[in-house]
Amino acid sequence: MSEPRILIVDDEPDMVENVTRILRRAGHRCTGVTDPARALALLESDRPDLLLTDLKMPEVDGLTLLRRARTLDPALPVVVITAFASIESAVAAIKEGAFDYLPKNFSVDQLTVVVERALRQRRLQLENVNLRAQLQTTFAFDNVLGRSPAMAEVFELVRKAARSEANILVVGESGTGKELIARAVHANSPRAAQPFVPVDCASLPENLLESELFGHEKGAFTGAVRTKPGLVEVAAGGTLFLDEIGELPLGLQVKLLRALQERQIRRVGGTVLVDVDVRVVSATNRDLAAAIARGEFREELYYRVNVIEIRLPPLRERTGDVRLLAAAFLKRYGQGRVLGYDETAMAALEAYRWPGNVRELQNVVERACALAETQTITARDLPATVLAGGRPASAAAGEVPAALKQAATGDVGLREAKDRWMSVLEASYLRDLLERHGGNVSAAAKTAGIDRKTFHRLINKHGLKT
Repeated sequence: MSEPRILIVDDEPDMVENVTRILRRAGHRCTGVTDPARALALLESDRPDLLLTDLKMPEVDGLTLLRRARTLDPALPVVVITAFASIESAVAAIKEGAFDYLPKNFSVDQLTVVVERALRQRRLQLENVNLRAQLQTTFAFDNVLGRSPAMAEVFELVRKAARSEANILVVGESGTGKELIARAVHANSPRAAQPFVPVDCASLPENLLESELFGHEKGAFTGAVRTKPGLVEVAAGGTLFLDEIGELPLGLQVKLLRALQERQIRRVGGTVLVDVDVRVVSATNRDLAAAIARGEFREELYYRVNVIEIRLPPLRERTGDVRLLAAAFLKRYGQGRVLGYDETAMAALEAYRWPGNVRELQNVVERACALAETQTITARDLPATVLAGGRPASAAAGEVPAALKQAATGDVGLREAKDRWMSVLEASYLRDLLERHGGNVSAAAKTAGIDRKTFHRLINKHGLKT
């Protein structure tokens, strides 16, 4: 918060002058007025950080000013000052939202202490508002990039789920952005100002993971030289994100289930139960139903963490999102040197299957920006596998690049070479779609984002067999 501004209102000029002098000596910016009507105008125009007002004034009294101030800014602290100190007036002021109440025979210390307390509360409130705004800016839905119908459904479900307290399971292939969705849930929930604590369930052995989750007491094991709270405790009031929960060992699954049911944990080596208030968002790229059937995941825990399921579509099913994401990653990694893609490069990006999803696309764009020799990314800046449109490695290494090379040979102009190149890529993409969908034209056309008639025209154009 910049230097706070204090508005002082009293119908007695001496009181305004004395209070202003004391607070200016303490380093505060003050505006003092004796006209309550002018004070009302200043509340709207100057938006002060603290209001000190007399309670009994002609025409407009302190309670009226208080109500108006709280309407304009519900977080504004208001200190009421009056010569008519009484329990009744104090209660009335506090009920209307006053921060504190001072009789007019207050000392300099009393005044400065209450002002410092009020301004401290103001700073904390503004910091909280700013933090929430930053979280929502960083992880708002507009920044979880995607305009495809598949992602629109995800965003709508996230909006609804975020406002509840239900535990959420985010399911999707590796690289689809499960943690980003988890953070969006947290940032748009009532817990947004509280901690978001991620835990990677696949990165630590069981004995260390238990200590990380639930904490340990001093002397609980060799090396436990002090008591350490677990990440469940650290997330108190906020969101605990359990990434790759499907990798959680069975022994810990039992302990986690008990903690979620009882909302209590016991640190490793401890005897005292610690109350915890967390909302759990989990993520997995595994089929947990199949894991339950194999005895690798507890069914009770599955239903505890999967009250609401958010399923993220793979990038290959997000029609139109590759172009949007590629532009965003280019802005991040181009550093003002690389500014765009040529048509051939973008066609290759949109034709590729992206088994690594958004994370793989990010990696490819970062690589292309590093290799690009001009302001435009071209096909030669992309990996062979991407140019192959997701064909097998043998084809990626030879078949399609050879065809592209052949298409660009001869005494042809740039435009004709591009047209030939695009034709090869288009044919490769269509062939790959048909193979993936077992020759089902309707399914292939749906994935491509075009109608069946157009798809038939294209496969006839390239002489492909269905």
